[in-house]
Amino acid sequence: MHKKILLENAKISISFGKLKYFFALPIVEIKSMDKRRCKDSFIVVNEKGLHTRPSTELVKCATSFKAQVTLRYQNCTVNAKSLLGILMLAATRGAKIAVEAEGEDAEQAVKSIIQLARNKFNIKY
Repeated sequence: MHKKILLENAKISISFGKLKYFFALPIVEIKSMDKRRCKDSFIVVNEKGLHTRPSTELVKCATSFKAQVTLRYQNCTVNAKSLLGILMLAATRGAKIAVEAEGEDAEQAVKSIIQLARNKFNIKY
């Protein structure tokens, strides 16, 4: 949802003793965008946890969306679009990972990551 505020014919006057200055302001348009947020979580079912290959698949998925996507495990929150960040989680099998996205396609981003996790990050051993 977009909101617009339009200021027209606004004038500012500044006085310095007997001198007065008048400034006409140009038309200003301010847009405020309501950001969408979505949260969910998944449990790592891969035998070896979130090692490099599944983490790479997760990064590919997250970067396909405009939304900011974060992952949280224990006390660590990382950008889901960062391979090193995901590897820093050191998430093993059974780890519960919280996914949060903010942006216009947040809901679709979270759903896609959850589906990817259910499919074992498309990794076949």
